[in-house]
Amino acid sequence: MKKVAFITGISGMVGSHLSDYLLENTNWDIHGLIRWRSPLDNISHLINQINNQDRVFLSYGDINDSISLLSILKKIKPDYVFHLAAQSYPLTSFESPLDTYNTNVIGTAKLLEALRAVKIDPIIHVCASSEVFGRVSKEKLPIKEDCTFHPASPYAISKVGTDLIGRYHAEAYGQKVITTRMFTHTGPRRGDVFAESSFAKQIAMIENDLIPPIIKVGNLNSLRTFADVRDAVRAYYMLVTINPTPGEYYNIGGDYVCTIKEMLNSLLKMSTVRNIQVQVDPIRLRPIDADLQIPDITKFSNHTGWKPQISFQKTMEDLLNYWRDKIAKGNLVLQR
Repeated sequence: MKKVAFITGISGMVGSHLSDYLLENTNWDIHGLIRWRSPLDNISHLINQINNQDRVFLSYGDINDSISLLSILKKIKPDYVFHLAAQSYPLTSFESPLDTYNTNVIGTAKLLEALRAVKIDPIIHVCASSEVFGRVSKEKLPIKEDCTFHPASPYAISKVGTDLIGRYHAEAYGQKVITTRMFTHTGPRRGDVFAESSFAKQIAMIENDLIPPIIKVGNLNSLRTFADVRDAVRAYYMLVTINPTPGEYYNIGGDYVCTIKEMLNSLLKMSTVRNIQVQVDPIRLRPIDADLQIPDITKFSNHTGWKPQISFQKTMEDLLNYWRDKIAKGNLVLQR
């Protein structure tokens, strides 16, 4: 029989790219959890398949609605669950901490309890975040899995909860839960609330004379390790298909390390407009920042053989061209 994958957050950047990867590299059917009000931009290229019920199906519900989860899971009985749905923006979490905790912590618990209740035994990927490590001292770099958690935002705190709930369910109930802490990953379809995507969008707007030649930025000194989202979803596939080990947890990330300022400079060099000014916008600054994010991915690489394949330059080019294409098509975008 065909395998069935269930993706929470299918309409997000990662969920949409994971769908693309599974469609191209497996014969699995893909069921995505989506809220009725969720934007479909990231999966617009899949609409024909969805309408024709050709391997891609949408299930309307919410990870905070146990009734919808129970109904969906009883119906589709997935072999693989990729739990990607979350309130995923750290800066927003400072303004909406309770919603962040409820979605990311309680929502994860509800999903795992629903899977228990319907008595199915899929392989479950719970997506935590590198943000759980938060403020890491230099002597602890690169960050290994056993590094102490020191979350630096309500989002990061919520992902600590996500991480621990996933591992708890593996140990207490024998569910096949595997947890990941993915470091910064980006590319086409990245939300414009994240730094590199905001910069790319602003450059595309400047190139089209929609805003003055000024890039608004937050903290440029933060150090990040970048991976391409298409490498990330390949990692997630390998996670659940290469000797998946319940209860395990892995750091995953790219191999290109630079400051946010250096990342911005790489995008500015690709622009057709010269002499773009850079201006710090206080609204974009976090009260506290996780400023050293360099992963040790040895454990995951040794287990699966995964390594990043897409260069940082290619990722940034594709991200900038993604925004250029959106704006060229006349899409109106917020100045943020």
